[in-house]
Amino acid sequence: MKNVSALFAFLACCTLTFAQQETTIDGVAAVVGKNIVKYSDIERSFAQMRIKQGIENAQANKCAILENLILNQLLVHKGEIDSVEVSDDEVGQYVQYYLKNDMRQYGTKEALREATGFTYDELKEQYERMLKQSLLARRVEYQITENVKITPREVNDFFNTIPADSLPMMPERYELSEIVIEPNISETERDRVRTQLAELRERVIKGEKFSMLATLYSQDPGSASKGGELGFFSRGDMVGEFESAAFALKPGEVSPIIETQYGFHILQMIERRGSTVNVRHILIIPKVSSDDLLKARITLDSIAQEIRKGTLSFEEAAKKHSTASTGSQGGMAINPNDGTSKFDKNAVKELFPMVGISGMDEGQISNATAMKTADNRDAYRIVRLNKKEPEHVANIVDDYDNIYNAALANAKQEAMRAWAKKQASITYIHISDEYKDCAFDNLQLNK
Repeated sequence: MKNVSALFAFLACCTLTFAQQETTIDGVAAVVGKNIVKYSDIERSFAQMRIKQGIENAQANKCAILENLILNQLLVHKGEIDSVEVSDDEVGQYVQYYLKNDMRQYGTKEALREATGFTYDELKEQYERMLKQSLLARRVEYQITENVKITPREVNDFFNTIPADSLPMMPERYELSEIVIEPNISETERDRVRTQLAELRERVIKGEKFSMLATLYSQDPGSASKGGELGFFSRGDMVGEFESAAFALKPGEVSPIIETQYGFHILQMIERRGSTVNVRHILIIPKVSSDDLLKARITLDSIAQEIRKGTLSFEEAAKKHSTASTGSQGGMAINPNDGTSKFDKNAVKELFPMVGISGMDEGQISNATAMKTADNRDAYRIVRLNKKEPEHVANIVDDYDNIYNAALANAKQEAMRAWAKKQASITYIHISDEYKDCAFDNLQLNK
């Protein structure tokens, strides 16, 4: 069965892409319960697929797209029958995300209309309709598959069904531990930042444009070039302190200085629209002094020497000295991309760019290297290469986590296959003549 879970990502990239699509004479390709699938839905998805994959067999691929769209509408239909809740606020958050991306791409509402054929408000309605259906379908799918579990024996059985010549090659991977020292920001530096922001706030109060000052002084690269404007967001989108300050403002009002994990801010309300707000902000990030960073580097190099001499274990040193959350676990590094303790070369390049992991031997400890924390703070770390797995054909011992995830996904797909078969048998489904000869993989319909 095609991966139904991937359907939603597929829909997001295809049915939400309006620009540069050919105009088609619309009509109803399928009816599922009281919902419909339009010809234009299929054509937009096919056009996007053709751009990405260079496909040739148009009809076969359009049949596959239609099947996925029918499966999606079956989930929507079930959600509507069972009154599965999707709140307007939740839909609104996603709508604003897509609209903000569109406005970043096209710049003005006029350019957006020229590129997509829709006004801003019309596009907003399109997003609301499709995203509400997508969220509803995703919620129903989760309800269907949330209790699917597999045993270690089932994982092993799944692995044994894969032909030997079809087993994937696993890339070289590494298990790592780290000790991080992020120096504290001095109170003198914190006072300096507060004073700078207080002066900027006073200038705004006296009549200078907040947007101009944000462009000149804000250290948020994502918004400074836009006069500090963040675009509309809902509760839950921002960190707590920032969100509380934003929603407490009236249009035009400037907030007091607030502190978040990212630094110090002042905000100005631009507009409130329903349960969303749009604000400008100026962010100033307090800096660790060069002396404190040098002390961190010297300390870590000294710790590394003690570990190499055998007078201190890496795990003890991590628990005692590391300021990272991994310290309490003895420094074992966790890959944020998949939650495992293994890193391939791409992950190492992204997450440990200055360490030179691939050139290290097992058990070797790096010298102290500069890094940025998740909050973009300056810090230093040392890294130990615990284990290096060479490139190899997948096996049940070394790659159990990967195989488990694949086996669980397969079990969920089988659950979705059984559900779709049953649901299709009790739901009114009509296919247009143009697609009546489609040979669907997962739907058995009386067409």
